Amino acid sequence: MSGSDVPLLQVQGLSTHFATRQGVLRAVQDVSFELRRGQVLGLVGESGSGKSITGLSLMGLVDPPGRQVGGRILLDGQDLSGCSPEQWRALRGRRIAMIFQDPMATLNPVLRIDTQMIEAIQAHAPVSDAAARARCRAALVRVGIPAPDERLASYPHEFSGGMRQRVAIAIALLNEPDLIIADEPTTALDVTIQAQILFEMQRLCRETGTALIWISHDLSVVAGLADEVAVMYGGRIVEHGSTAAVIERPRHPYTRGLIGSVPSRNPRGARLRQIPGMAPSPLALDEGCAFRARCVHAGPACQQRPMATDPEPGHRLWCHHPVLEPLA
Repeated sequence: MSGSDVPLLQVQGLSTHFATRQGVLRAVQDVSFELRRGQVLGLVGESGSGKSITGLSLMGLVDPPGRQVGGRILLDGQDLSGCSPEQWRALRGRRIAMIFQDPMATLNPVLRIDTQMIEAIQAHAPVSDAAARARCRAALVRVGIPAPDERLASYPHEFSGGMRQRVAIAIALLNEPDLIIADEPTTALDVTIQAQILFEMQRLCRETGTALIWISHDLSVVAGLADEVAVMYGGRIVEHGSTAAVIERPRHPYTRGLIGSVPSRNPRGARLRQIPGMAPSPLALDEGCAFRARCVHAGPACQQRPMATDPEPGHRLWCHHPVLEPLA
C-alpha cells in the first residue's frame, strides 16, 4: 500500500438517493472505504451499480432530486458533507479533481483550450499568464498531445473525441490535486494512448502522493493499475480488498462472474460466459442481497442483508454464501 498510514479520504456509510415519482431510487447505499495518499482504488461493477454516483457524491456534484441522505466524507479529517458552495468551489480542481467519461462535461465549447486551462490554474493560485501557460503546455505534453502550442489556441470542436478526453485529463492534472476521481476516462482512447495515460497516472500517484479512484467496468485495466479493488453491485460494495486478493481469490459470486466474463479467460472460439439475468432497478432494492435473483448460490438467508466477513486480512466480503473453490 502506498502513501502514509493516515487516510487522506474516509468515506463512512455514504448513501445517496434520488426522490422520483416512482419512489426512492437508492443509487448508493452505505458505502464505506478509506484511501491513503498515493493509493489507487479501482471501483468496478456493471453499469448502474452506483460507481459514478459514488464519484459525484464525493465531489458534491449530485444535483436535485438526488441528495446525500447519510454518511460522512472526510478529506484530511474535514467533513465535506457540510461544505458551502463556496467551499466546494475552492476544493474542486485544487484538492479534488474529477475526470468525466464525457470530456464535454469538462470543456466549454465556446472557449479556447488555453483560456480554460489557464483559468483552472488561476482560480486557485496567483500565477502569471506566462507561468500558467507553461504549466498548460507541460500538461498537454504529459498526456501525449502533439504540437501543444497550436492545440492551446484551438477550440474543443477542433479536437477528436479522444483528443478532447486527453485535454480533460490534462486539466485534472494541472494543480496536482490530493485526490483524482476518474470515471472511465480512457474508454474513448486507443490502446496505445490508454497505456500512456495509465502510466502517467501511476507516476503521478507515486511521485506526488496523489490518491486516485479509478471507476471502470474493465477489470483488465484495474488489475494493472489499482492497489485495491472495491466491487459494487446494487449501490453497495460487495467485495473489497487488495487487487491480488479480489482478482485472484474472489469470493463473491458477482465478482467471480465479472472475472469469468473477461474475454481472455474464455476458450478461444467458445461463447463468452456471462452473468445470467439483469441488474435490478435501483427503485426495487430492499435490504436483502441485490444479487440474489441472479445467483446460483442464493438461499433464504439472502433475503436479509449479509454481514461483513474477512476471508483473509485486508479482504472484506458481504455474502451469505461465499465461493471457496479456486478460480477456474
